[in-house]
Amino acid sequence: MNTATDTTHCDDLMTALTVFRKDATRVHRWGGTLAAHLADGSRLLVAGNGGSAAQAQHLTAELVGRYRADRPPFSALALHADTSATTAIANDYGVQEIFARQVGAHGRAGDLLMLLSTSGASANLLVAATEARRLGMTVWALTGPAPNPLQAAADDALCVRADSTATVQELHLVAVHMLCESFDSAIERHTARPRRSPARQHWAVTGKERP
Repeated sequence: MNTATDTTHCDDLMTALTVFRKDATRVHRWGGTLAAHLADGSRLLVAGNGGSAAQAQHLTAELVGRYRADRPPFSALALHADTSATTAIANDYGVQEIFARQVGAHGRAGDLLMLLSTSGASANLLVAATEARRLGMTVWALTGPAPNPLQAAADDALCVRADSTATVQELHLVAVHMLCESFDSAIERHTARPRRSPARQHWAVTGKERP
């Protein structure tokens, strides 16, 4: 039986973190891509279930607010945070549609969708990924060990190699903070040129006014 002084959890995290460090370049690349898209008026949609929902909402809070230094706000929406929409969609269309329908409502070509899942097998995230790809959005996934269905459905995925769900979630938070750090560094390279408004960005892609 484990006791209060058992350090197994810390040991597992340290082991997984050592492996995770090798994916730092992917997170850095995501930060640069995210900065380029959001600086031009695109938006980030994020979703997850349970603990992953909390991690996703943490990311959007850092982008709309700030991570460290003060900077302009950027458009980032946590789809699960709209409880009225999610419960209405679940009731009318089924739980598997709660994110896909919101992606269809809010997402546009050029936007990004990030999906967080420790299992990489959540049906509602897989359907959302399919809808986002249909709209011309870029899909990123933060998951647990590969291979998994969400990894296959995304344009790019960071798959944490750890046996414990708790450890996967802890490293997802590390990834979120690293992404914000990279985003803030990259955004400085884009502030010198004028930002397009979301409406102008949408018009440039579709020729129509954005709602």
